[in-house]
Amino acid sequence: MDYPIRFPDQIRQQLRALRKARGLTQTQLGKLVGVGQVRIAEIEKAPAAVSVAQLFKLLTALDTHIVLRDARPDDGSRPDTTPKGSW
Repeated sequence: MDYPIRFPDQIRQQLRALRKARGLTQTQLGKLVGVGQVRIAEIEKAPAAVSVAQLFKLLTALDTHIVLRDARPDDGSRPDTTPKGSW
């Protein structure tokens, strides 16, 4: 099932729901990603403060992943937005 996320606060709701759907306590999830229960509670409360690396660890532990999807219609009228070179 897809859960479109457009605002950081939406991540909070989804992380908690995913953890509970997997039958995990904050302590159990923390052990899976190498942090304590308090850190999981902090992340669930304010996910905008989590590093990308830690977010990916959480998502992996929750058997979930991020998919980037271009939400614009592909009608042929948009310019080429393919990145050129490297960052």
